[in-house]
Amino acid sequence: MFPTQPLQRPLRVVFFGTPEFAVRCMEEVLMSQHILVGVVTAPDRKAGRGQQLQQSAVKSIAIKAGLPVLQPLNLKDDAFNDALAQWNADLFLVVAFRMLPERVWSAPPFGTINLHASLLPQLRGAAPIQWAIRYGFKTTGVTTFSLQHQIDTGDILKQASVHLDPDENGSTLHDKLLERGKVLLVETLEDLAKGVLKSTPQSQQDIDGPSLHAPKLNRQNTRIEWSQGVENVKNTINGLSPFPKAWTPTPFGDIKLIKASIPQTLVHYEHTVELGLAVPHHNHLCIWCGDGWVQIDELTPPGKRSMTGGEWLNGLNEQAGIWGIDP
Repeated sequence: MFPTQPLQRPLRVVFFGTPEFAVRCMEEVLMSQHILVGVVTAPDRKAGRGQQLQQSAVKSIAIKAGLPVLQPLNLKDDAFNDALAQWNADLFLVVAFRMLPERVWSAPPFGTINLHASLLPQLRGAAPIQWAIRYGFKTTGVTTFSLQHQIDTGDILKQASVHLDPDENGSTLHDKLLERGKVLLVETLEDLAKGVLKSTPQSQQDIDGPSLHAPKLNRQNTRIEWSQGVENVKNTINGLSPFPKAWTPTPFGDIKLIKASIPQTLVHYEHTVELGLAVPHHNHLCIWCGDGWVQIDELTPPGKRSMTGGEWLNGLNEQAGIWGIDP
């Protein structure tokens, strides 16, 4: 599939992507020796109070760079595929884009290469950044791989590891993986052009521990289950911040949980402790998780701005006693 001798020329590349993560990777390719011949991104969508049409971050950069852009509604459409073929690309690069049909990903001579924000085969799925923190990983990383029929299952091309800090959240890990991922993407192109790029089936890749997945986030799997234990609850809250945010029902309405930690001082409570019990502690909000207390450092009450747990308790006034959350 890949050349075994140097090509002696730059690669012709089509880039598929939509959000900011994809933009930074596309800019890295633009700065390389290879030729970006076109960009495929999502159609413009209405957004904001005025419901004005807004273009994707990738499209904005592509236009500034003078690149042709395709925005198909249907990736199987004949007109789209004919236009794609006219770009005469050696390969396609995919970063944060929707699933491609085989007609698309198999079209170029060197196939399609995807950048995934985990060390595959670990954390296949739509949300590997958030789930890496939720699972308590100490190390994750980025992978380039060749697209195949099933999502995130193609042969691995190159990988790079990234260490997670104890206070990592979704935003900080996103930035780490982006910085390493955009470089890995170009390194993959360089190896292909040099004729030294090798592929390894994911079945031959060793992983530490059980195989874990990273499914799409929704209202069900972002609700905190206080029975999961303090470390898991803390990691879930921090991993889902700043987007889409963990949440929990309370007697005062559903609140979004943005930042959590383990209390620095011992929480004393003399009565029966039940899952989801919430208590004020040294001007902090602490909640019992079955094997310990988690401290809610930042939250967003319904209809209000983000604030510390202490600020929220102060705003409750006489209601800020001891209360429970449905676990």
